Amino acid sequence: MYLIDTNILLEILLERERADEAEQFLCHGPTGTLFFSEFSWYSLGIFLFRQKRYEVFLQLSRDLFESSSIHLVRLTPEHVPLLAAVAQQFQLDFDDAYQYTVAETYNLTIVSFDQDFDRTTRGRKTPQEVMGKENS
Repeated sequence: MYLIDTNILLEILLERERADEAEQFLCHGPTGTLFFSEFSWYSLGIFLFRQKRYEVFLQLSRDLFESSSIHLVRLTPEHVPLLAAVAQQFQLDFDDAYQYTVAETYNLTIVSFDQDFDRTTRGRKTPQEVMGKENS
């Protein structure tokens, strides 16, 4: 079971260098085992609304949550102590600590291009690493 980090979708939206890898993962990756945090979802909304790209956000919502098997997960106020501890222990900023805490809480593998997760005990996988594992 995999937690999709925000940067996977941003890679596609911003047409960055690894956009094809991210898109292949989302379109052909493991079905039924993909999760996205509520925080990441709202972060994308903030990003797209600032650019007045409302339709893109609506289409993403349909693509990710209505027509695929990506599950939305969230933290509650009870998770804040763990979030703060994780941030301090691994020297993560808020968004990375949030993602890590979600992964810890739901026992998910983080899928990300962000190397900050490499210094944590959970680590991370790139989309290509997950796809290679699934195809083996």
